[in-house]
Amino acid sequence: MIPATLRKNLRFPAIAAPMFLVSGPELVIATCQAGMIGTFPALNQRTSDGYVEWLNQIEAARGPDDAAYGVNLIVHGTNTRLMDDLKITVAHKVPLVITSLGAVKDVVDAVHSYGGVVFHDIINARHAQKAAEAGVDGLILVSSGAGGHAGNQHPFALINEIRSFFKGTLILSGALSTGQDVAAALMAGADLGYMGTRFIATDEARADAAYKQMLIDTTAKDITYTDAISGINANFLTPSLVNNGLDPNAAKDPKHKIDMAHELNPDAKAWKTIWSAGQGVGSIHEIMPVAELVEQLSDEFAAATDRFFKTSAGFNL
Repeated sequence: MIPATLRKNLRFPAIAAPMFLVSGPELVIATCQAGMIGTFPALNQRTSDGYVEWLNQIEAARGPDDAAYGVNLIVHGTNTRLMDDLKITVAHKVPLVITSLGAVKDVVDAVHSYGGVVFHDIINARHAQKAAEAGVDGLILVSSGAGGHAGNQHPFALINEIRSFFKGTLILSGALSTGQDVAAALMAGADLGYMGTRFIATDEARADAAYKQMLIDTTAKDITYTDAISGINANFLTPSLVNNGLDPNAAKDPKHKIDMAHELNPDAKAWKTIWSAGQGVGSIHEIMPVAELVEQLSDEFAAATDRFFKTSAGFNL
């Protein structure tokens, strides 16, 4: 079930994922105007004051027919901005908060205090159980093949296992690049799709032109799943690793200590040239405006659902 506050004006059942250095107010605004939920990471703005500016920009641009928007908060002990950004989020009554790297009841309660919704991203059932105990409204199942930090479980296995104990909203992530992919996610038991990589190749995304072109030029074989970059397993475009002199087959340094304040600092590493992407890159063939992309996804979704009903009609259901 999709919470009512997010269901309003939602014309395509998916969320454009919050992507580090890629998702900004332009992408969020365009996505919401197209009838799909748009999100961005609070840490894409280098300061909390900048975060306020982006929220003001998004809220000023919102129209009565726009879909809801959301922000991503990194709930990790090394994120020194968390409490300040949470206070700002509450003050602005952000409709959707996506939490990562920690499900904390106090954070959930703070968002619930004004009627906001909390989705938490997970990669396995153990993390899902902890998030459920913290009272989140939904779980984002980051399955095998997703861009950025991702798990290694098959989406069907993840959905079935988690649905057995969690009755809230399920959002599926992992190589969803087309409207039929989202239709398949809903048919498998998810309530919403979660699309990241596909939205990098849009006019409104804050990605380098070379990054967008690399998405067009690559396929699933060009994705490397490694923990050597940030200390947490993630999917990256192999050519971008090679271009930075990195070994795609390298393993994480066992002495590496995860520090999200450091890892998510755009100045800490060459993030502008080390690019993440999911295995769905093979479905990306052009760069287009968000409005055009969402219209295409909606058409594909409708065609897929129509095809399913016509095909299933031939069975004794």
